[in-house]
Amino acid sequence: MSGDPIHAELDRQAAAVEPQVIAWRHHLHQNPELSNREVNTAKLIADHLTSLGLDEVRTGISGHGVVGVLKGGKPGDRVIALRADIDALPVKEDSGESFASTVVDQDYPGGPFPVAHACGHDGHTAMLLGAATVLAGVREQLPGTVLFVFQPAEEGAPAGERSGAKEMIAEGACDDPVPTMAFGMHLGPLPNKYVGYRVGNQFGASCMIKIVLTGQQVHGSTPWMGIDPMPAAGAILVGIGQLYRQVPAFDPVTVTIGHVEDVGRFNIVPGTVTLWGTIRCTVEDDMTDVQKRLTTLAEQTAAAYNCTAELEYLQDVPAVHNRKEWTDVVLPTVERVVGAEKAFEPPPTLGYDDVSEFVNKYGGVYLMLGAQDGELTEDGKLEPTPGGRGLVPNHNPRFYLNDDALLQGVRLHCHVAHDHLTGVITPKQ
Repeated sequence: MSGDPIHAELDRQAAAVEPQVIAWRHHLHQNPELSNREVNTAKLIADHLTSLGLDEVRTGISGHGVVGVLKGGKPGDRVIALRADIDALPVKEDSGESFASTVVDQDYPGGPFPVAHACGHDGHTAMLLGAATVLAGVREQLPGTVLFVFQPAEEGAPAGERSGAKEMIAEGACDDPVPTMAFGMHLGPLPNKYVGYRVGNQFGASCMIKIVLTGQQVHGSTPWMGIDPMPAAGAILVGIGQLYRQVPAFDPVTVTIGHVEDVGRFNIVPGTVTLWGTIRCTVEDDMTDVQKRLTTLAEQTAAAYNCTAELEYLQDVPAVHNRKEWTDVVLPTVERVVGAEKAFEPPPTLGYDDVSEFVNKYGGVYLMLGAQDGELTEDGKLEPTPGGRGLVPNHNPRFYLNDDALLQGVRLHCHVAHDHLTGVITPKQ
C-alpha cells in the first residue's frame, strides 16, 4: 500500500462510488446497444459527465463517441486518455443474471438480433464513469488533464459503416489536448481482481473477410442449367483449414468464417453466396501473407467450380502492443493497487481490440482485469474455482462478470491517471 495521502483519497472515493458503478453496469447490461447504435448509452455517459462539471463534454464523435475533458487545478502539461468501449454484441444471453438482457434489435443490418453485453463493455463503461467521478472530486490536487474517452463500435461497425477508435482519432477526439499516455483495461475470464499484462502484443491483429462467390441462379431441380456457388463455398471452408500449414506454426494465426449468406430459398440454386469472417494474427506482419494465401485459395477454388470469387479485407485493426518501456513503469502502480501477487502474465490471445489505435499512437498500456471465478495455480495455469461459475470466454452466451471486480477497475484508472500526471509513470527516453 502507498503512503501517499492522495492514493488513500482515491481509494476512499472509489469505494464510495462503487454502488453507483454497479448500478450503472446493471442498467447498461439490461439495455445494450449494438455498434453504431449506442444512442442511449452515449446519453447516459454525457449526462453524467456534464453533471460532474467537467471543463468540456464532447459528443457525437465517430457516431456516438463521447469525450470528457477534466483539467486539473495544478499546472502540468501531461495528458492521459482513459478509454472504455461502449457497444454490445448480437448474442442471445444465457448468463442467468437477474439483470440479463432481453433486448432484440429489429433493424440492425442482417437482423433482427438478440443483443447482450457478452464482452464486458458494460463494466468498462461503468468503471470509467466511476473513475471520472473520483477524479473530478480531486481535480484541485491534479496537474495536467484527463480525457475520458468512451468509444463506440469496438466490436466493428456493420460493413459499409464507419466508426470506432480509428475514426474517433481521425475526427479529432484527442487533438486538444493531445494525450501523452493512453490507458485502459478489458474485463474477462481471469481470476477475480487479478490483472493480466503482456510485454509485446496483448491482443492480436485483425481484419474482416468478405468473399462473394458468384454463379448463376437456377431452379434446384435443374442445377446443370445454372452454376451453383454452394459447392465452391464448402470447398473454401474446408480449404481454410489448410492455410495454417502454409505459415510458420510458431506464431499463431486463425481464419474463421462465422457467417454464410445466400440469396434464394430451399429449392433455388443461389446466384451468389457471401462468406463473412475474420483473420487474426499474433504477429501483425503475417496478416498480408495470410490474406494473399486466402485470396489465392478462394479465387482458384471458385474457378474450379466455374464460379468467380471477389474478396475484400475490411476493418483492419492493428495489434495492441504494450512496449516494454511503458509496461515497466506502469507495473509498480498496478501492483500497488491489486497486490504484486495478483499481477501476472497470462497466455497470449488472438482476440483483438481497437484500443490499439490509441495505445500505439500515444503510448501507454492496455491490461486485462479478471472478473470471474478462477484461480492461478502455483505452476501458472488458470483453473476454474471449485463450485464457482467457471472461466467463460468473451462472446459466449454464458459470459458473466463479478460485480466486485469493478471497484478494482475504478482504482486502476484513478491511480494510473494520477501517477502519469504527476510524473511517476514516465517511460525512459
